[in-house]
Amino acid sequence: MSAKNTLDSLEVVPTGAALGAEIRGVDLSAPMPEEVKDALRDAWTEHLVLLFRDQEMTEEQHLDATRIFGEAVVPAAKAYYDKAGKQQTWAAKYPEITVVHNLDDDGNPVQQNESLGSGEVVWHNDNSYAEKPPAGSMLYGRRLPPSGGNTCFSNQYTAYETLPEDVKQKIEGKTAVHDASRNSAGTLRPGVKLPTKPSEVPGPHHPLVCTHPESGRRALYLGRRRAYPSQYIDDMEEGESEALLDFLWEHACRDELVWAHVWRLGDVLLWDNRCTMHYREPHAGTHPRLMHRTQIEGAQPV
Repeated sequence: MSAKNTLDSLEVVPTGAALGAEIRGVDLSAPMPEEVKDALRDAWTEHLVLLFRDQEMTEEQHLDATRIFGEAVVPAAKAYYDKAGKQQTWAAKYPEITVVHNLDDDGNPVQQNESLGSGEVVWHNDNSYAEKPPAGSMLYGRRLPPSGGNTCFSNQYTAYETLPEDVKQKIEGKTAVHDASRNSAGTLRPGVKLPTKPSEVPGPHHPLVCTHPESGRRALYLGRRRAYPSQYIDDMEEGESEALLDFLWEHACRDELVWAHVWRLGDVLLWDNRCTMHYREPHAGTHPRLMHRTQIEGAQPV
């Protein structure tokens, strides 16, 4: 077997789509020289989403791999469980690792559960409902159904750059509320009241256009949008806000901006939450799907 984790072994293979690259010649469970870490960080900045195939990691190794790209943090959703005094049935040893699954309390696959279940998970940026959303996420496929559950990514640099000039001017300096009431599968968070009007929607107010701290490029930052009432643009009449958000969301998720990943066991995906959105296709819900996700410390979007 050839050596891994050297600059000679490292290969970056772009997907050919609007974003994404496969990284070859890297074993995330093994020690990583600093020059290879630097090359991986450069590849992440350039390609926005990185795919590592055929990985085998313990929880400790998953955290170490995450720290190549930044500090691993406890996900924002945990605070809702803690405040409501609820324990998650399926939990990892470390609080920085979220178990994303479709299992009930007895380990049987189901359509809906406390996690993201087996259904569709709509387009979103991870944890945009937090004041300081994560810079990135690393998702590790540990148990997978035979088909379905593909994860799609959309390039939000290109989404912003291809906006009509009048729309760019209209959203310049604008902020929007990022709905914290429901998760990305539409499930109401523990201890949260379902909003009945826009003024009741909980969540921080983030800019619609953000500048990436590493690349310096500007990206659309839409976050998440649930069934009305949900996201709205500040200081804009409700009807105008809804119409503009309809346009922005449709524009941001066009096919030409998207790369779809078909999962294999042992896949690890790393994506940049500051300049991509992602979406999970539904699957039948008759087989277990269990993933471990870590998140990388971020900052308030600017």
